[in-house]
Amino acid sequence: MEKLTIEHQTLDYKSIRKIRTGDKGFKELAILCVAFANAQGGTLCIGIEDDSLTPLEGQTINEKEVNDTISRLRSLCFNVSMTSSELITHENLGQYFKIIVAPSLKSIATTSDGKIYLRIGDKCEPARNEDLQRLSIEKGTYQWELLTTKFVLQEISAENIKKFADDIRMSDRVKPHIKQMTDVELLEHYHLIYNGTVTNLGLLWLGNAKQRSRILYPITVQYIVYNHLEQKVRKIEWHDNDLNPKELLLTIENEATELKYFYEFPDGLFRKQIRHYHPKVLRELLLNAFAHKSFTISNDIMICAYPDRLEISNPGGLPLGVTKDNILHQRHRRNPYLITIMCDLKLMEGEGSGYDLIYELNSMEAKRPPIVESSFNETKVTLYAEIQKPEILPLLDYTLNNYKLSQKAYTAFGAIANEGKMQATKLSAYLQLSDDERLRSYVEPLLRDGVITKKGTKKGTTYYINPQLITNSKSNIKTSLKTIEPHALKALILEDLKFHPRSLISEISERLPDVELTELRKMIYSMVNDTITATGGKTYRRYELK
Repeated sequence: MEKLTIEHQTLDYKSIRKIRTGDKGFKELAILCVAFANAQGGTLCIGIEDDSLTPLEGQTINEKEVNDTISRLRSLCFNVSMTSSELITHENLGQYFKIIVAPSLKSIATTSDGKIYLRIGDKCEPARNEDLQRLSIEKGTYQWELLTTKFVLQEISAENIKKFADDIRMSDRVKPHIKQMTDVELLEHYHLIYNGTVTNLGLLWLGNAKQRSRILYPITVQYIVYNHLEQKVRKIEWHDNDLNPKELLLTIENEATELKYFYEFPDGLFRKQIRHYHPKVLRELLLNAFAHKSFTISNDIMICAYPDRLEISNPGGLPLGVTKDNILHQRHRRNPYLITIMCDLKLMEGEGSGYDLIYELNSMEAKRPPIVESSFNETKVTLYAEIQKPEILPLLDYTLNNYKLSQKAYTAFGAIANEGKMQATKLSAYLQLSDDERLRSYVEPLLRDGVITKKGTKKGTTYYINPQLITNSKSNIKTSLKTIEPHALKALILEDLKFHPRSLISEISERLPDVELTELRKMIYSMVNDTITATGGKTYRRYELK
C-alpha cells in the first residue's frame, strides 16, 4: 500500500468534494495545475482529505468522474499537459486517483482567463509582473538538465559509468529496488541518458573534459584568498572541465586550506578546536552553489576567502519564490535531478534541509547566521568566522552532550544563548517565522526540558537561559544587565536620575549600554507620574525624580 506523505513542492491533496461541488472547485484545481506546470510539474491526488492524508472510508469514484475531471481541467488550462492514474483503493477501502502534471518546459502555463500562477513550497501564488521575466528564464533552467546532447552512451567512459553505479549502490539513501537495476537502468533512472543519448546532466556527471566543454555552461570555479587589505594573495581556478561535481567538491575541500583554519580554546586539560567554518556548513554552501547555479548563465562560482569572512556566489538569483527572508522554510529546486543525485550520494542534506543545518551549526558555535544576497544574475552567501561569545561555548557543549533536542530546538537555543535573552518577536524574525504557533515547535522542547525559561505572554514573551543550566555547565559567562529583573532595572534608573537629573532616554541608555533600549523605554514610561516626571516635547522629553 502506497504511503502518503505531507504536501510539498510537487505534491498536493484535494478532497473529492472539489470535483463534486461545481465550477468553484474546478477553478481551484485548474490554478493548482497551472502552478505545477510553471514549476517542475507535480502530482495532484483527488479524493484525499488534508487533515488525515486518507480518503473518506468506503469512498467510491467511478471512471467517468476521472475522465470528466481531466476533460474539464484541460478546458480551464492552457499549455498544461496532464494525465490521470487508474483508481487507487486505500486500506480503508476509500478510492482516490492522481493527476500527473508535466512541467511546461517551453511555454508559460495560464488559466483559461489568462492568469499565471506559481508553485512556491506547498502554496500556489499569483505571478507578479516582476516574476514573469524570471519565470521565462527559469523555464530554460528546468529544461537544461534533460536536454539531450550529440553524444551517445557508447561514447561515455565505461569506467565513469561503473564508478557512478558503484557509488549509488553503496549509498544507504538509495532504495534496494533501485540498487538492483543494471548500470544502464540506473543512468536512465537518474536522467543521465534518454533513449541511449546522453543528457546535459549525464555529460556533466559522466563525461570527460572535452565532452563537458560542449555544455553551455558547465560548472567552473574560482577560489581567491585575500589579506587584511583585501589584496589577492592566492588564486586557484577550475576551468578545465576535468572533474564531475563530486570530484570538484572533494578537490576544493582539499585545496582550499584557508578554509580549514581554526580557533583554539581551553577545555579542561586539553584544547578545543573550532574551525572558522564548520566542514558541514562549508559543504552545504558549496553544493548549494553547484545545485542552484543557473546553467543558462556564463559565469564562475566564486569562493572568496577573507581573514574574517567567506563569500560564495553562484550565477543566477535565488529560485523563484525564495528570498533571503524565507530561505529557511521555502522549498524550491532549480536543478532537481542534479540535487537528487547529490542527495542520494550523501553529498548534501535532503531537499530543503541545507539551511536548517547551517543555522543549527552556526547557532551552536556562537556564530552569526549566513547573510544571503540575491540579484537577478547572482546569489551571494556571506559567512563570518568570528565566534561572537566564546564564553558561552561550554554552555553550548554541555547542552549538546546532555540533552537530546531537535534541530529546531538547538537552533533556537543557540540564538537565545548568544543574546542572553530574546524576545519572541526577535526570535521569530531570526528563525524567519510568521506566527507564534510555528515558534512553539522551536521553544516548547527547551521549556519542557528546563533548558530555557520565559516571562510574559504572546508577543511580549521573553526567553532566558535557565540559570541552573549555566551553573551546571560551569560557564564563565560575564554578568550583563541584559537579563536584569524589572524591579532591579527600576532601581537602577532611579539611581541614574539621582546623579543625572533632566536626562533624555538616549542619555540614560548611553550610561546603561547593556540594557536594551526597548526595555529601558518601557520601564521609564511606566514610572512617569509615579516616581519620576517628564518635561518637554515628545522628541526631547527629559526625565527627573519627583
